[in-house]
This record gives sequence, C-alpha cells and structure tokens, in this order.
Amino acid sequence: MAQQTATKAPVRKPVSTGGVFFSFAPWIIFGVVASPSTWEYAALAALVASVVLSAQDMLHGTLRVLDVTGIVFFAVLSVLALALDRGELAWLETYAQVISNGLVAVVALGSLLTDPFTAQYAREQTPREFWDSPVFRHINRVLTALWGAAFALMTVSTWLAVRYPAQDDWFNWVVPIALLVLAVKFTQRYPESYKARVT
Repeated sequence: MAQQTATKAPVRKPVSTGGVFFSFAPWIIFGVVASPSTWEYAALAALVASVVLSAQDMLHGTLRVLDVTGIVFFAVLSVLALALDRGELAWLETYAQVISNGLVAVVALGSLLTDPFTAQYAREQTPREFWDSPVFRHINRVLTALWGAAFALMTVSTWLAVRYPAQDDWFNWVVPIALLVLAVKFTQRYPESYKARVT
C-alpha cells in the first residue's frame, strides 16, 4: 500500500504554475508595454526580464524552450529597433503583439510533436522514473495544447485589435487577460481532476 502511494504521489501536480508563469512573464510584459510608440522599450524590458528570470537556469545549462525563444526573439527585436529606420519598422510597430503571441502559440503547439513544453517544468518536481508514465505524458500534452490554444486565440484577438481599433481595449486587454486567467486556473486544477478520474 505504501509503495502504491509513493508511485502515485509524484504525478499529483506535474506542472508548477509559478514556473510556467515566470517563463511567460517576459511575453506578458511585452504585451502590456508594447504599442506603436513603445514596442522598442517593451522589447528591451522583455529581453532584460527573459535574461534575469533565466539566469540561474543558464548557469546550470537547463534553459527551457520558451525561455530560449524569448531571449532570441526579444534580442532580435531590440537589434532591429537600433539598426533600422522607423519607416522600415512600421509593420513591426503595428503587428509586434500579434507576432509575439503567434510565436508563443507556434512554440507551444510545435512542442507537442516532440516534448510538450510544460513537461520541462513538471520534470523539475517529479522523479525521473515517472517521466514516461501515461498520466504524466497525458497531463502535459493537454496542458501544452491548452497554452498553445490560449496564445493562438490571443494572436487572433490582438490582430482584431489592429483591424478594429475602436474595440482595442477588448481585443488587446480584456480577451487576452481572460484567456491567461483561464489557462492558469485550468493548469492548477486539471492534474488533480484527471488523476482522480484514472485512479
């Protein structure tokens, strides 16, 4: 009985919402600060946040895919802001948030083809012998798909904000914030809910 309990315990909560949030924080900072007149500062702030939040992982050589993507993306944006004239960056000023949300969606959904990105956080609090368990794999595939879908919808929402500026507050703020809150709540509750159904 004790052995059975020990086997089940590590997959009780396979994803730390705090760890996931820290990786999303630079993207959220960029989304909050970025606008046609401030996206350069938003990119720099997000780059600094990406490096600071990933510093310890860099020292240990354990960077996650979302962290690496953020550092590279925001570094490229910062370089473009310095290297190109404002007129050459008009398209980027307009679609910076759309591009950033779309990139996160692509990275998250693309990771389902290899290693679901949430599994990288789950492994930090789950013993290695449970990493290949069906429960562990299923939960992380569902959570990764959820986050990918949330950012895909945010991509559409921020694109609609560009097309319909009169509804900017709804598409740039209300919808994305609601999607993030729902994703966090689901991430907190789904592991226990699924485990209760299969055990």
